[in-house]
Amino acid sequence: MKRLKYSRQRESIKSCLMSRHDHPTADALYMSIHEEFPNISLGTVYRNLNLLVEMGEIRKLSCGDSAEHFDGDISPHYHFVCRSCGAVSDLPMEISSTLNDMASQHTKGHIENHTTYFYGTCEECLKKTQKEIS
Repeated sequence: MKRLKYSRQRESIKSCLMSRHDHPTADALYMSIHEEFPNISLGTVYRNLNLLVEMGEIRKLSCGDSAEHFDGDISPHYHFVCRSCGAVSDLPMEISSTLNDMASQHTKGHIENHTTYFYGTCEECLKKTQKEIS
């Protein structure tokens, strides 16, 4: 694999993502990074995020809201996506190996792992809805 030249901007993007747990979009990361690097372009943020994904250092999440979210935690884990506000969060639950076994019964191929998103309404949106009702 090709070794990349060190980039302060890339390291800052990765560091910013690793310190967050909200699974930001490239635009949200750009706004955070822009404070430290006022001359950085949104295109540079996108290029570096995609490069970090290709290198396996971060994960890109496509949750169905047309925006790509990024996750600094590359370990296997599940995500919860709020259909109301679009927030993406980690679900602190054990990965189900039985799901792989069940899926294996329906394919002639070999299942290695799976990605699962749970969709619903987050706690904050539920609270807002309750306030609007009362």
